[in-house]
Amino acid sequence: MKKYTKIHKLSENKFLNLFKLDALTDSGRKFDYFFVSRRKAENIKLLTNDMKAEGVVIYPILREDPEKIVMIRQYRYPIGDYLYELPAGLIDGDETPKEAAVREMKEETGLDFEVYYGGNEAYRRPFFMGAGFTDESCNAVFGYASGTIGRDNMEDTESIQVVIADKAEVARILREEKVSIRAAYLLMNFLHSNREKPFAFLEG
Repeated sequence: MKKYTKIHKLSENKFLNLFKLDALTDSGRKFDYFFVSRRKAENIKLLTNDMKAEGVVIYPILREDPEKIVMIRQYRYPIGDYLYELPAGLIDGDETPKEAAVREMKEETGLDFEVYYGGNEAYRRPFFMGAGFTDESCNAVFGYASGTIGRDNMEDTESIQVVIADKAEVARILREEKVSIRAAYLLMNFLHSNREKPFAFLEG
């Protein structure tokens, strides 16, 4: 059953736009429904019904010490505060999620990123971010970080601090700090990982 009669694009922005649906309830009553999308109007997922990801979130275990993970603490304007997150970013053009992860890791932290290819591929497929207000989906990319932290490739619109956290610090962050939901769930896996097999949770 089609649950709308018309789509209206309400903004013109390079990165994110607002849409209004002339929506229908199950009983056929009309109402306004608003959502945002990173896609062009003709390619929003309401029309294409695909799941191709617009972005990636990176799960970067420290190569020299698998008991530590690379996080970022980033200022987020909508909440007026810093948020603990995992490195992440948008997929550019024809990039694969893995290519985007390598690039974003370098841009946000200065670190190199080596993708881990083992485990169940189903855990790397796109998942939706918040379908109540956006059609955006995201791939998780897992791997090892190494090198030297640096800010040379960071965009000046981003206020990011790189955090190397062990399990005690991750547990504290989850208890006490503001944390993004996608980072929180991945960090719960990190707390139960082990040095010898840090990606064992991807098996099965």
